[in-house]
Amino acid sequence: MKSSNEWTPRELKKIRLLKTPYTIQQFLDKTLYSAESCYRSPRSVLRDNTAHCFDGAVFAAAMLRRIGFKPMIVDMQAVRDDDHVIAIFKQSGCFGSIAKSNFAGLRYREPIYKTIRELVMSYFELFYNVNKEKTLRQFSAPLNLSPYKNFEFDDETMEVIGLKLSYLPITKLMTPLQIRSLQHVDGRSYRSGLMGANTKGLYKP
Repeated sequence: MKSSNEWTPRELKKIRLLKTPYTIQQFLDKTLYSAESCYRSPRSVLRDNTAHCFDGAVFAAAMLRRIGFKPMIVDMQAVRDDDHVIAIFKQSGCFGSIAKSNFAGLRYREPIYKTIRELVMSYFELFYNVNKEKTLRQFSAPLNLSPYKNFEFDDETMEVIGLKLSYLPITKLMTPLQIRSLQHVDGRSYRSGLMGANTKGLYKP
């Protein structure tokens, strides 16, 4: 019998189908978006078919490690909005990302970005709250999940990872003057970004 810190044959049957970064993204796209405040480990995501962005990023990092990438996540930090955590990967010297989001435009990015900042900025125009404010302000240094031995299986380890994200060095994206000059998102972009959203999971400023 498999221990609690090993994948079961039934679990392996599912995750062995996730052979590329994009198939991992496709799996996350099929999961329900969680409006709950609890964290789910990759095992729990697989079991419940449910995740929010943090759960999804850690799940993606776990699956990326299985196919030869480092399990890395980045926290994109916002004002008057939820943060958004993504799993990052590097191919041919460029960064891409995998993400679970309630917003259509905050998910997968192809590995075409030369720096993590460039990757993060690709999310900027599509990162807004229900008041149509563009809310992304800064991002954390990447966090390698390899030292967290049971993160694939233990929901409590998710709490530890979440806390660690709060203490990582950050990079600001804009000056105060640039922030004051930001325009609101237009109605067409706003509506398209919310297509398919779970309204219960939307941040209320």
